[in-house]
Amino acid sequence: MTGPLHGLRVFDLTRILAGPTCTQILGDLGADIIKVEQTGAGDDTRRFAPPFIKDDNGNDTAESAYFCSANRNKRSITLNIADAEGQDLAKRLIAQSDVLVENFKFGGLAKYGLSFDQLKDENPSLVYCSITGFGHTGPYAERPGYDVLIQAMGGFMSITGDPDGEPQKAGIPIADLMAGMYASVAINAALRHREKTGEGQHLDIGMLDTMTATLSIMGANYLSTGETPGRLGNAHPNIVPYQAFATADGDMVLAAANDAQYQRFCAFAGISELAEDENYKTNEQRVRNRKELVDKLQAVISEKPTRHWLEGLEKVNVTCGPINTLEQVFNDPQVQARGMELEMPHPAAGGAPVHLIGSPIRMSKTNPEYRYAPPVLGAHTDEVLRELLGLDVGEIEGLRERGVV
Repeated sequence: MTGPLHGLRVFDLTRILAGPTCTQILGDLGADIIKVEQTGAGDDTRRFAPPFIKDDNGNDTAESAYFCSANRNKRSITLNIADAEGQDLAKRLIAQSDVLVENFKFGGLAKYGLSFDQLKDENPSLVYCSITGFGHTGPYAERPGYDVLIQAMGGFMSITGDPDGEPQKAGIPIADLMAGMYASVAINAALRHREKTGEGQHLDIGMLDTMTATLSIMGANYLSTGETPGRLGNAHPNIVPYQAFATADGDMVLAAANDAQYQRFCAFAGISELAEDENYKTNEQRVRNRKELVDKLQAVISEKPTRHWLEGLEKVNVTCGPINTLEQVFNDPQVQARGMELEMPHPAAGGAPVHLIGSPIRMSKTNPEYRYAPPVLGAHTDEVLRELLGLDVGEIEGLRERGVV
């Protein structure tokens, strides 16, 4: 293994999506992820199905596509942390780990003796990352947090959707995914701090915090003006034209991100008068006169098919593109050239490949590695207990008989 995090061990007490997203990123970069799952049940997302991955005959396996989306490059062990023996094993494994990631409800691990405060003295170099709905401080700390709730409370839904329609969540669980990504960044920063000082620390990642940070320009617009923004559908709050338009035979996105692109668009479209009109000449004026201009552009764009616009505007260096279905995305030559569809042989599929989305990270020296397909439940329990704790076959079988693993 040559990944930049090769040699790093992560004790992974996460489930669902935010935490597993974080640890999958670390695993792709070379870390050894020990995914701890509930004995007999495993990660909840193993049951978030259908769809299931297919075997080599095209039949459903028992492995959900949802679970596979965020659990590549991990070794799965089953461990009953509600049992005293299980807690002891967990502590012994944590002592051999660099990072612990968990997304239990605030305070949930304290009853098992596995909170940061309970572990830090014996493990002073441990980087301990908690991912919760609302963080470990504040009046909402003890509340559970779920993606759609966080999208709603974090303001995301209020600015998403058609202006005259209802608030909309994203088509993907954006609050979970962003929390996982922020957590992976924080962990790498904490590891750099440890490298310099020898000190571990507690990382407190709240999903509401990350959703608020994700408001980005919309949040900054509000803080700068005090004006609560509404929904703009597919439009941009600060650039016009920068949105979807209907063509004669479909839809496309036009993103004329500066005055020069807007002028070139108008010249190609045969509406140079709109480029010189004082109401639309600069982006500031186009934003102020958004509705009138968009109506005029829509009337022109709808007269020609999508191909006319895409091919013609590309030649004059105006940003535009199709609105692809997922089938079109994964068949796109650019997506294929970048290796974004990944196939890995999966034991539950009889060796047939599971189809996954690859990492978007590209590094000239240490690219992501794909070592383990998403594991079946407990597939690596014996291996990990032998390798890290030196337990023999009889000891492991005894633990299994007592329901500890």
